Amino acid sequence: MSLKNKTLFITGASRGIGLAIALRAAKDGANIAIAAKTADPHPKLPGTIYSAAKEIEAAGGKALPLVVDVRDEANVAQAVEQTAMKFGGIDICVNNASAIQLTPTTMTDMKRYDLMHQINTRGTFMVSKYCIPYLKKSSNPHILNLSPPLDMSEKWFAPHVAYTMAKYGMSMCVLGMAGELRADGIAVNALWPRTGIATAAIRNALAGDEGMKMCRTTDIMADAAHLILTRPSREFTGNFCIDDTLLYAHGVRDFDKYRVDPSRDLMPDFFVPDTVPAPVSLKAVK
Repeated sequence: MSLKNKTLFITGASRGIGLAIALRAAKDGANIAIAAKTADPHPKLPGTIYSAAKEIEAAGGKALPLVVDVRDEANVAQAVEQTAMKFGGIDICVNNASAIQLTPTTMTDMKRYDLMHQINTRGTFMVSKYCIPYLKKSSNPHILNLSPPLDMSEKWFAPHVAYTMAKYGMSMCVLGMAGELRADGIAVNALWPRTGIATAAIRNALAGDEGMKMCRTTDIMADAAHLILTRPSREFTGNFCIDDTLLYAHGVRDFDKYRVDPSRDLMPDFFVPDTVPAPVSLKAVK
């Protein structure tokens, strides 16, 4: 299946994984609403909604750059309506926007706590809420959240309770909405990377330039998302997918092409359950 002429509303699509998913869809000839905050160049973050729009159109898609703060209900409602008016509807909602801070409880400022919950959990819920009326009219509607499996192991909570709660809130939206919307034929799934992905979040918030070398590229998430979003929505819903496990199940065997630096071991990501072993080695390519 193809995403040709499908309309995607993607939060946080000005850079990173969101932009990669948009570009993969654009290759099919999809319409992309770039719902993100960055309208002007940022000193530490690459890309704006306008530079993303140029890339999407160069890749073969149609783009609608929208300044969107997923914490602002009126802003979200207006952006969703603009997208539907521009492209004649919405087929896919991708909740990619997220905030992160990996601090223990006593070191977590409440403003940062609120930010993570407002963007991750509340933002995902609200964007989905406003897209659903349009998704109900689509022939193959999907909601995809970039969030982890709900593995209730202490080790995922203890080091950063606030972040885990906010991120798992996105996953609880998958669990609940998949059941709520099944009768409407709207698929709701989650996608999460097994390893670190080379994005600004890794460089700026987690591991710096050296850490980037231990990551996979955003292409692996884009390819995995494309697989999910082209599945029949009534047949594939309520799943918590890990990128390489999903791709392996669909015949992909060359995972070395996704490494930033083939000579380095890959850095495992948070939240991947021990019960989901890697289909290929995370060690350096020999």
